[in-house]
Amino acid sequence: MDKDKDKELLLQCLRGFIKQKPGLEFCNYGDVSAYRAEMRSITKDRHEAERLLDNVAWRDSITANDIIEASKRAYSGRLTITRPAADGCFVIDYCTGQYFPTEYRRAVCAVLASALWDYWRDNMPAGDLMHNSETGETLKRYNGMRAGDYLRQQARREFGRGIASRWFN
Repeated sequence: MDKDKDKELLLQCLRGFIKQKPGLEFCNYGDVSAYRAEMRSITKDRHEAERLLDNVAWRDSITANDIIEASKRAYSGRLTITRPAADGCFVIDYCTGQYFPTEYRRAVCAVLASALWDYWRDNMPAGDLMHNSETGETLKRYNGMRAGDYLRQQARREFGRGIASRWFN
């Protein structure tokens, strides 16, 4: 398969994974308000995952392999993406930490945020060398900021403060 088809297929599989029902069990909650609060949080995770997915989708230079590599690092590597040789489809599996319904969409968010972080890092402008008079070090600065601060600012510009502070800190 070519790279574009691989990425398209992987994103389609991730979208399906995000859209699956969480399977919350009401008996695990003491009352209706706690149950509904958990459902709101899970729905918010879905919206954020979809937004990150759309953002990754339109960046042609982020490949399926980039997303797979990000899945090995992000969210403790609990979201695994594999491709059986026979049909070429991707298999997405999540190893639960504590409670699947509250975690699986967050794992997708973390993987996609990691892929975007790598993309932004690789496409940063050339930095300026600046001397730090306190430490005596010469450091690269990007628009006067350290690399991490520059990348977090990029995330805030793309997604706003909420998603940026949740997935890019």
